[in-house]
Amino acid sequence: MLSEKRKHIETVVQVAEARSLAGIRHDQIIRDSWMRCVHDHKLDPTRMQEAIILPNTEVREHQDQLEDFLHIARHGLQTLYHQVAGLGYAILLTDSHGVTVDFMGDIQLDPSLRKAGLYLGSHWNECYVGTNGVGTCISTGEALTVHLNDHFDATHIPLTCTAAPVYDAAGRMKAVLDISALSAPQHKDSQHLALQLVRMYAYKIENAYFLHSYRDQWILRMSAAPEFLEVSPEYLLAVNASGQVVGYNRPAQLLFKENAPSGLMGTMISELIDLTVDGLPNYLSTQPVDRRALKIRNALQVMFLSVMQPARLGRPTVQDSGALVIPAELKALTGGDPLLEKQIQRAARLINSPISILITGETGSGKEYFAKALHSSSERREGPFIPVNCAAIPDTLIESELFGYAPGSFSGASIRGKKGLIQEAEGGTLFLDEIGDMPRAMQTRLLRVLSEKEVQPVGAARPVPINVRVIAATHCRLEARVREGLFRDDLYYRLNGAHFILPPVRERKDLSWMIDRAIALQTIVPGRRPLGIDAEAKALLLAHPWPGNLRELTNVIDFAAAVCIDQQITIGDLPEYLVNPRPEDASSDLPAKDLSRHGPQAIVLLAELQSCHWNVTAAAQNLGISRMTLYRRMKQHGIQPPR
Repeated sequence: MLSEKRKHIETVVQVAEARSLAGIRHDQIIRDSWMRCVHDHKLDPTRMQEAIILPNTEVREHQDQLEDFLHIARHGLQTLYHQVAGLGYAILLTDSHGVTVDFMGDIQLDPSLRKAGLYLGSHWNECYVGTNGVGTCISTGEALTVHLNDHFDATHIPLTCTAAPVYDAAGRMKAVLDISALSAPQHKDSQHLALQLVRMYAYKIENAYFLHSYRDQWILRMSAAPEFLEVSPEYLLAVNASGQVVGYNRPAQLLFKENAPSGLMGTMISELIDLTVDGLPNYLSTQPVDRRALKIRNALQVMFLSVMQPARLGRPTVQDSGALVIPAELKALTGGDPLLEKQIQRAARLINSPISILITGETGSGKEYFAKALHSSSERREGPFIPVNCAAIPDTLIESELFGYAPGSFSGASIRGKKGLIQEAEGGTLFLDEIGDMPRAMQTRLLRVLSEKEVQPVGAARPVPINVRVIAATHCRLEARVREGLFRDDLYYRLNGAHFILPPVRERKDLSWMIDRAIALQTIVPGRRPLGIDAEAKALLLAHPWPGNLRELTNVIDFAAAVCIDQQITIGDLPEYLVNPRPEDASSDLPAKDLSRHGPQAIVLLAELQSCHWNVTAAAQNLGISRMTLYRRMKQHGIQPPR
């Protein structure tokens, strides 16, 4: 391999110095990129560097700039990954600077993908890492494949990378979609299908984002073939109420370049086609396709037109000023904790989005409360909220409970059949709690439900269409489950459309508010003064580490409210284990902040042990380490389990 890298460096230098190109079989686009790398970017072909992976805080900044777009693009990434799963490919979506803002790949190959830079946060701008799929796509604006020794840096020559640009409605590059592999056949032609796939899905993402961005304008969808008009129109235009073009896709820009040589933006629709804005309602999808043909101005070409009228509903979470409005149901989840408030602000933008949501956090941290608040804030609030604890249903019953069954489909089945919980959630939200504990056989069926939007009851001949939003939750680390082969990676990516991490109670800055709220929610006896708490009792509650999180806090307040005298909670009304903790409990349930001198690893370890109720086997599985390694780390950090 060393000699291969040395030979590659010599080839790059030969091209960069404009020496004889005899024996050089690289495409012109690759040779031009090598020249840019040396002469414009001042890169040294003899210097090999490891992949650049940005820290999480910087990655989040890049993601925040594309938040709406990322949620639209996520479905395209999931569908593309489903097409190539098992073939060794990773899917990257980068911003226009070359920073990877979304990623899907085989979690079993996680270390290798990260080392190669096929990972979230990797930076692939050509000016930093030389010729590569993403960076050279950004430089040229073209879909292309950079295969093996096409790369500038010899570190990257085992890789094959195929990328396509994604443009916005003003013709600016918005992102780059890339499909890459750690190794590939020698011939570049082997990536021809990858190139077609990435072009197709980049186009799909472009159009989906276009329809989302201009849903409050008239949208004109055009096709030369009436059969494809509703399925996959080639040309898209957005028109305002005055009849001016306010957005377009790239094919439309090319189609009308003769009619609008100075650019489409602001052009009147009547200058492009034989139609005025007043006539647009005549071309709604309710009309037969053969009545929706019209001519392009100054051309003999005929197009078929389908018009989408403006939604004109506005966004329920955004005021006219553009300021984000947090729904009351979400706002009620926090009393000012900055980390949780940031999660809630993100959630407020997604309340009516069709994408799946994954909520993670320690046991008792409020995952179901969060899911219910999302449901109650959304347009689905009139529909049912169906919670399902995937860990509580026996393996023998989970299939019939989730998917339902047809009459007489098995021994003991009802003669009338039964709707499954998925169908019960029709028009509403299905909350899959403890999804990490779902049997693998059921994961395959659930994946089909999510991808096909239909469910087939046990024993039924045909599937039934469903309209359900899925919110999943788990205290497990699903990535570790995937690495262990206990959870499907394609289902993980399907569920993880948007990921919310809830902080444990011990880390929340609004604990005082949480205590006051739990007290205020106690049943008030008519004619008696509201329930209160004295300063000494509250100070003890504020000092407790709350390993059971919200569930423990609620139980403590319920107990104190039941035994207190004259509606005032004192220290004598609190459970005995809080007032007089045993020495072993004090050592085992130390607040995470008391382990700060041992570093973040100790804090994470203690939190995981507490969330698993000191089940060492479960904690080791969630952390992706062996039990012996976990015991060694416990001893290293002085963490002892309760006796």
